[in-house]
Amino acid sequence: MYRFNSSTGDFDSVSMIKTPNPSFLAVSPDQKFVYAVHEIAQGGNGGEVAAFSLNKQTGQLTFINQQLSGGDHPCYVSVDKTGKWVATANYTSGSLAVLPVRKTGALDSAVTIVQHLGSSVNTERQKGPHTHSALFSPDNKFLLAADLGIDRLMFYRFDQKTGKLLDTNFVMTEPGAGPRHFAFHPNNKFLYLLQELTGTISAFSFSKIGLELIQDISALPPEYIGPVGSADIHVSPDGKFLYASNRGESNTVGIFEVDQRTGMLTYVDHQSTLGKTPRNFNFDPSGNFLLVANQNSDEIVIFKRDKKTGLLADTGKRIKVGNPVCLKWVGEK
Repeated sequence: MYRFNSSTGDFDSVSMIKTPNPSFLAVSPDQKFVYAVHEIAQGGNGGEVAAFSLNKQTGQLTFINQQLSGGDHPCYVSVDKTGKWVATANYTSGSLAVLPVRKTGALDSAVTIVQHLGSSVNTERQKGPHTHSALFSPDNKFLLAADLGIDRLMFYRFDQKTGKLLDTNFVMTEPGAGPRHFAFHPNNKFLYLLQELTGTISAFSFSKIGLELIQDISALPPEYIGPVGSADIHVSPDGKFLYASNRGESNTVGIFEVDQRTGMLTYVDHQSTLGKTPRNFNFDPSGNFLLVANQNSDEIVIFKRDKKTGLLADTGKRIKVGNPVCLKWVGEK
């Protein structure tokens, strides 16, 4: 936990708590609880997801409990809009699970576990399903899950009363694309899916009917010819720009302008992340800064964001931390 000044970009270390391989985090809607996956597989028993209470006055996290994640190596966790349900995506086993949340923030065992099936054309990375993200829709009526191993973005109808996943639908990406992370536009009309294996962003119109592809565009620098490993994707809080990170040997964040009416993306520029392996990044709540977690250079790089152009400028400020892989924000009040 760090305290961050959204006017200056300055920060102070506040607290820390030990927990096994917390590779992805989620914050409850009321910001009283934090959930962290344990990206492990315990001799076939699967990974875990842990619950913590958060004291916003002191910045202290306190462990509450943990439950099995419904599969091996969970790499993503999200909370529904009511705060009553937590979803996990289990990468190695290609499954996802929905767990109930008690009023205390504690987790109960999963009420729903869905196992994906299939494979795709990349024989090294797609021999079986690999669920990489699971996120509730803005209206809380659906749970969407990107599966890198089978080139599908799954689309489940979500029952808020029971935690069950009902009707199943999906959209296929290009063979070998490897869907990883996705982000909704703030107007809730568009969804942007980042493919890890091809470095492609797919833009969709989003409605109660489903998803309709409107554009494919590369997340990589135009001149780049090295290994591909696109990672994270976010739309700026004002909805004007989209950003996507690239690992491999690129180590960049792609910047794209968003057409507010059509959802189409226009390439703006690429910014070096000034480190290695930008697995995750995020905006501070004001949108003034973009922080990049460079996993393999052990630091978070703080960029100032120009809200008019979308461009990023190095502030020279760095948060030193071992293998940073996920950034989430909470308010102080």
